[in-house]
Amino acid sequence: MNDKRKVLGRGLDSLLPGRSSSVAALLSPEQHAASTHEIRIGLIDPNPYQTRRRMDQEALKELAESIKVSGVVQPIVVRPLPTGHFQLVAGERRWLASKMAEKSMIPAVVRELSDEQAMEMTIIENLQREDLNPMEQARAFERLSREFGLSQEQIAARTGIERATIAHFVRLMKLPETIQELLETGELSFGHGKVLCSLSAFPDQLHKAARSVVAKNLSVRQTEELVASIINPEAAEKNEPQPPPIDPNVREAARSLEHALGVKVEIRDHKGKGKIILKYSSLDDFDRIVEALAKT
Repeated sequence: MNDKRKVLGRGLDSLLPGRSSSVAALLSPEQHAASTHEIRIGLIDPNPYQTRRRMDQEALKELAESIKVSGVVQPIVVRPLPTGHFQLVAGERRWLASKMAEKSMIPAVVRELSDEQAMEMTIIENLQREDLNPMEQARAFERLSREFGLSQEQIAARTGIERATIAHFVRLMKLPETIQELLETGELSFGHGKVLCSLSAFPDQLHKAARSVVAKNLSVRQTEELVASIINPEAAEKNEPQPPPIDPNVREAARSLEHALGVKVEIRDHKGKGKIILKYSSLDDFDRIVEALAKT
């Protein structure tokens, strides 16, 4: 994870060709220390480029309690607006926790950034976090592609994340909103979502499968089996569990009856109880079986 973070940190400067080093410097501790300002929290507007929709409220309360005692250790990043206010760029949790802690001021680094640069920083900060839900990560990758025109290969090279992984995240964006919500709430994992994407051509079955995964708490492996059975039901039938092996004594009894009666015999035994099935192929067989049984 540390290696990934290092790559992402460098990615701030290299994400867009020709970007000046000022963007990367925004995350530099030296720059933070040299240009930190105390800004009134009421003058800071939320970040319009934020892809994060959900936040752990308990963790936020814990951070708020820490801020009450020790203050904000790492400054947030903002940019000035023509209105005289500031727009949040990075540090949303610290900003929200400071508001929760009823702080009036917060340390911030003020930088002149374009809309493009501000969005770039927001997305990269999001990708550096470990607690993003699958849909938040998917939106971040999708925006990097849509807003910056970057290919998945370019995003992979600049973020240190496998291209195949990025492709799977982006595919989640094509799932119905009801299923995306399950991914956001944690009822479905990224692995579940990746497998369910295979049912995109079967919308009715897709919703049914998703509900079944949640209701039965299926593993990703079990979900793969469920999806495979929907896509190819005939193959699933062929792979049905085989009946338990027949007891040798039961098998020998069936053979003895077959020899005596001259017909196919099936014995279904379960703990001393069961059925003896005699299979005939003609009326002559039937008459012969009845006659043989009548003599016993």
